[in-house]
Amino acid sequence: MSTVRRPDHRSAHGPARAAHANGLRHVLTHLITPLLMCIGMGLAYLGAFAHPAPHHLPVAVVGSGRSAQLLAQSINDKAGGDLEVRTVSDRAAAVDRLKHQDIFGAYVIPAEGAKGAKGASDAVDVSGAKGARGGAGRSGEAGASSSSDGSRTSSGSAGRDGAGGAARPGKPVPELLVATAGSDTSAAVVQKVFTPIAAQQGAPLKVTDVAPTAEDDPTGQGVFFLLVAISIGSYASVAVIGGAGAVLPLRLRTALAIGTSFVVGLIGTAFAGPVFHLVDHRLGGLWGMAWLYSAGVLLIGTGLHTFLKRWTTLGVMTLFVMLNFTSSGGIFRPEMQNGFFAALHSFWNGAGFVEGVRSHVYFDGYGLAGHVWTLVGWLVAGLVVIGVAAPAEKRRRTAEAEAAAHAVAVAAAAVAATVPEPARSGRSAGGAEPGGGHGAAHAASALEEEREEELEEAVGV
Repeated sequence: MSTVRRPDHRSAHGPARAAHANGLRHVLTHLITPLLMCIGMGLAYLGAFAHPAPHHLPVAVVGSGRSAQLLAQSINDKAGGDLEVRTVSDRAAAVDRLKHQDIFGAYVIPAEGAKGAKGASDAVDVSGAKGARGGAGRSGEAGASSSSDGSRTSSGSAGRDGAGGAARPGKPVPELLVATAGSDTSAAVVQKVFTPIAAQQGAPLKVTDVAPTAEDDPTGQGVFFLLVAISIGSYASVAVIGGAGAVLPLRLRTALAIGTSFVVGLIGTAFAGPVFHLVDHRLGGLWGMAWLYSAGVLLIGTGLHTFLKRWTTLGVMTLFVMLNFTSSGGIFRPEMQNGFFAALHSFWNGAGFVEGVRSHVYFDGYGLAGHVWTLVGWLVAGLVVIGVAAPAEKRRRTAEAEAAAHAVAVAAAAVAATVPEPARSGRSAGGAEPGGGHGAAHAASALEEEREEELEEAVGV
């Protein structure tokens, strides 16, 4: 009988299976982050954009007579809280309120059509405005013209079923005043509400845009996509500064964050101006707001990295993507969203940037100070987070140094207890203990691997 033992295949495959199990566990653990991002993005974007509908959207009926009051009251009653209709004495006052963004549409009753205004209110289609972006179109359609004050005027068929036709020459026609620079979607909804009223009066609806956007940004949503570009440049830089730069002192990382925000602001301004012509004037102020916004994001992210580590990417995406883009007002203003995102719009930094740029570029700076203070507040919040992170990092580094010193001391004691006296003497003469050096090198290698892993995960996402 042979005494040669066959190799134990089970013992040979054991280490490989253990390595595969550890690797699988490692991958599944790290898949938690992108899956949470998927859930968060779905909840945020679909919750904010899936069913847009007006909520107390402020509009006006222009006129001081009883017919204007009756029309406004009738629309209010039929809207059921979707619209907030008020009366404005004259056209100039309506234009002023539009440019102050107190209202988002103003219906000017024609002189000859005042008698039929009450009956025309029965044709208002508030339900059609819910979720409406497509039917109304943009106010600057075929036949549009520009006036000396920069407004754009267009005229088209008012009836949805071809009703209305062309008005007699010289006959006054109803006019709808909008400001698409404030929100193209809100202007479209307002136009869809008042078009049936004009059709009931048998006249085409004249639409005048008192605050048009730049010619190369017809929907006015270029500012929103500029926000997206600046945000991605900012929070992606957080991953680099927090991961690859973790070996640097916090004050140096803070300086890097501020310097990076300077560059991100310049890139965003170049995109908005010379590259895509989304903004054709006042680029200096736009860069200032871009820098404030980016600096706030970078400082908050850099400070949070001290506490969140590899969860920093999920944290900054929650703050500056999921909650930020959806509440910025770049696609739908808060009057077209539910209460949660409408409330965030009042103080979130993305809304401060979008509304600040709109105010600065299109509305002669009205309300600009409040939006700039919002951005400054987030910048101060970033400095506060950095201030909290500094002592926390100091305590952590002190604890790590003490732990490393203790490990070296334990290793030296173990060597002293097991190595003969002559060998110990020779080693003492030669310098540091090998055990201690190996322990320190192993700790440094593990720390470096952890940082690379954080960086790869953040950038990969």
